[in-house]
Amino acid sequence: MNPCQSCGACCATYRVTFHRGELDDLGGCVPAALTEQVTAVMACMRGTGAAPVRCAALRGEIGRDVSCAIYEFRPSPCREFGALAAVGQGDEACNDARRRHGLPPLEAT
Repeated sequence: MNPCQSCGACCATYRVTFHRGELDDLGGCVPAALTEQVTAVMACMRGTGAAPVRCAALRGEIGRDVSCAIYEFRPSPCREFGALAAVGQGDEACNDARRRHGLPPLEAT
């Protein structure tokens, strides 16, 4: 099983900021209804802009069973984060998020 499906720590640790051009109402694919405007050109996923952090698209219980409600339409930072985490190799940011939620680190890349 993909370790990300039993983790979700990144979605409840970091602000997910990206260019507003990724929003569906501006021609992209990220559902604008699940975002907040940060600046004139930047947006973030709702729930990640202030503590406690938890992305509005995250479903399930961190560390047990999670999924992204907009996985196919997630923004670029989510697509790029922890590129090898899905195969059990965490990087520094992935393992930091896991530690913050009481989860053991994945094998370093």
